[in-house]
Amino acid sequence: MNLPSSLRPIKLSVVIPMYNEEANVSTTIARIKGTLKALEDDYEIIPVNDGSTDNTLKRLDEIAGHDPHVQVVSYWKNGGRGKALRYGFKAARGEYIATIDADLSYDPKYILDMVKILHEESDIDVVLISPYMKGGKTEGVPKSRVFISRLGNQILRLAMPEKVHTITCIARCYRRDVISALDLESNGKEIHLEVLSKVMAMGFRIKEIPATLTAREKGESKFAFRSTAVSHLLFTIFERPMLLFGLLGAFLTIIGLGIGVYIIALYYTGFLNPNRPLITFMILFILGGIQIFSFGFIASQVRYLRKEVLRIRRAVSKPENRISRSESEHLGVTDKSDN
Repeated sequence: MNLPSSLRPIKLSVVIPMYNEEANVSTTIARIKGTLKALEDDYEIIPVNDGSTDNTLKRLDEIAGHDPHVQVVSYWKNGGRGKALRYGFKAARGEYIATIDADLSYDPKYILDMVKILHEESDIDVVLISPYMKGGKTEGVPKSRVFISRLGNQILRLAMPEKVHTITCIARCYRRDVISALDLESNGKEIHLEVLSKVMAMGFRIKEIPATLTAREKGESKFAFRSTAVSHLLFTIFERPMLLFGLLGAFLTIIGLGIGVYIIALYYTGFLNPNRPLITFMILFILGGIQIFSFGFIASQVRYLRKEVLRIRRAVSKPENRISRSESEHLGVTDKSDN
């Protein structure tokens, strides 16, 4: 019996955010379809029209009208890559959910590589690809763009508890239960950071493989340096508040102590002027530094508690509430069967 497409089991869902990608729609869908033909299981392609103002939606509807593998998601107002991915995740029905960019800066063949890893390595939950790890490379991408991207990823690595070479890449593949466990909020490109942050906090396993990043061939780049830099900087501060507040607090405290040493030196040399506000400055710098450092410490504790909540959420969201031994020990749960 032939089941309706909406009831057929889907092995893989490929989510593609699209904003004014009229020039790429046909080629992108065709290349991904050609790649996924190698799959023995059924799949679906979910292009998400992120409020495009050109003919992107029209082209997508034309393709979907003749191809049951293509399921279009659309909304009228541009919301950003994060919103597009969230809508795509909600519509996805696959056991594995992959994401890729509309201009295919990464070859669709990497989708199959990532699916193969998830299929063969049961302990891996998320697969990332990276042009910046050993074996990866870039082709045709402007050197200035590569430099900014590398620098940005180096800074963002400071905020991550695990070593990841490329944090901002959209080309990824997840197990369905990973996406189901995440409560995503971001609308912009910072969603890639949010996903990894929550994935790591929940204890999901990540694997990164090398890839080649190529230059866009058609359409205009959507890269916005200022907004991306600001959002990534704020994310780093949020994830590692001691990087800012701890260093700033220590710096101010050291200045205050330096002023104190200077006051002592003036006192013993007989040049101390009681009318100068040096002591006041010393006290202000030391107290200000301690307060800022304390704020960073409190923010770090709040961040730690948030991670604990995410771990507990993952544990209780598992099928039949089954918790692994390592998670039980971490959460303070005792398995009575061992007694």
